[in-house]
Amino acid sequence: MKKYLIALLVPMLWLAACAPPAGQGAGGVLLVTAGEFQKSFSVEALQALPAAEESFNGVAYRGVAVADLLDAAGVDPGAVKAFKAVAADGYAVNYDPAQFLKENVLVAYALADGSPMSAEDGDFRMVLPDEEGKLNVRMLTELQIIQ
Repeated sequence: MKKYLIALLVPMLWLAACAPPAGQGAGGVLLVTAGEFQKSFSVEALQALPAAEESFNGVAYRGVAVADLLDAAGVDPGAVKAFKAVAADGYAVNYDPAQFLKENVLVAYALADGSPMSAEDGDFRMVLPDEEGKLNVRMLTELQIIQ
């Protein structure tokens, strides 16, 4: 009986270990919420929006300006009082409009050369070129908008 149980558990554990962490790998989704409103964006949906490139810590990223993303989500950037970026591991950063509405602030979905993001970055990453590292959230899964 133990042999059969082990034979069943080993493949299940192997599959779990090989699966990408939440918010990583193909099919990642970025959720934008504002109160009861929710809209999700895939990498492909972000690629369909106007692209911009910025660098942080010597790495060049391609993504969407936060103001353009909010517009695509149907959120008026002028009505936003605060903004919270949430990572797959639960890490979160609060921003005020002066930080996240700068033209050079991106939600990155690729490296500037078109290659995919690293496993450490996940599918999405905040890129604030002029800010310290802790504000450049990796493995981004949700943007919470406070109006």
